[in-house]
Amino acid sequence: MTNLVPPHGAGVLKPLLISQDLRSQQMSRAESLVKIPMSSCEVCDLLLLSMGAYTPLDGFMKQADWRGVCEDMRLADGLFWPIPVTLSVNKTLANEIEIGQEVALIDGETQQIMGLLMVQDKYIPDLALQCDKVFGTKDKSHPGVAKVMAQPSVNLGGSIKVIEEGWFPHEFGDLYIRPEESRDLFKQMGWSKVAAFQTRNPMHRSHEFLVKIAIDVTDGVFIHQVLGKLKPGDIPAPVRVEAIKVMVDKYFKDNIAVQAGYPIEMRYAGPREALFHALIRQNFGCSHLIIGRDHAGVDDFYGPFDAHHIFDTLWEGALVTQPLKIDITFYCEVCDGMATAKTCPHNEKFRINVSGTRQRQMLSNGEEISTKFARPEVVTVLRKFYDSQV
Repeated sequence: MTNLVPPHGAGVLKPLLISQDLRSQQMSRAESLVKIPMSSCEVCDLLLLSMGAYTPLDGFMKQADWRGVCEDMRLADGLFWPIPVTLSVNKTLANEIEIGQEVALIDGETQQIMGLLMVQDKYIPDLALQCDKVFGTKDKSHPGVAKVMAQPSVNLGGSIKVIEEGWFPHEFGDLYIRPEESRDLFKQMGWSKVAAFQTRNPMHRSHEFLVKIAIDVTDGVFIHQVLGKLKPGDIPAPVRVEAIKVMVDKYFKDNIAVQAGYPIEMRYAGPREALFHALIRQNFGCSHLIIGRDHAGVDDFYGPFDAHHIFDTLWEGALVTQPLKIDITFYCEVCDGMATAKTCPHNEKFRINVSGTRQRQMLSNGEEISTKFARPEVVTVLRKFYDSQV
């Protein structure tokens, strides 16, 4: 009998995808409504609302929720929430829309109708405040800040109904697992304590070490990939899946790790985003989230352990899913194996620091990759991909 962590808030998943038998009728209604184009990040947010990963939200945030989240990490009703989930439009389009009006939500790139929004609020957010509170900076060289400051000036808040999930489920197939499905999978495997590991990279030795530490203190690990828009140079999801699969098949015991993906777009909000990732994983049924060095960080905007420390600032009951805080990991030549800064006594000159960025550089440059850095089976998969790009 498994006892998974409850969904955030009310304790019951709240997916917003309407039933199949209503979709044709709702799509016909949407055709006649004002169309609101969504950015790629907003499309991802809609999909996460659709599957219940943003439980208990019922749509895009109204002003009171937006302000509470920015300033205090609380919704207007006091529930913990660390990152705004908003929908923005330009002033011209906003002026055509009234409170109480229903509008159609479309993918801004494909023009596909995806859902309906009942507009309950219309407001101009203080984007500088949002950046300062959420990212800890207003520096536009931060990619998250740049994206927020460039968004249209008016937010629409209100409840949504999702009609169509777009191309994501078809593109990613079995990798696209919704919270209800992950919870069923964990129960089938007899898992109660589940550690989530977030990645947008193929797994190198440091990632493998982090995951195996987590397995030692839980029932299994949920290797959960980012499926939103990638940064230039990132490795596509199908290649990552194959690379992770060969590593798990060769170097893990059976039935101890499962792969999946979810349609999120990184905000690079460092500590706040670590909290956000933990909240989302609670909805997926995970009791723990692995937090390594500089989780969800970018460049030098955050300290290596800021994402560890922020969990210690939460009030009791804010979040059920807990962090597995793991120190910097590396291969130590003296230890002759993987180690952490907490366990290894040797000088830093003996460390081989392993990172996804360095791995991509070595692959791009055709450099030899040591088995101390990555498993040879993984390197074979990745070299095949890089060779195909020449």
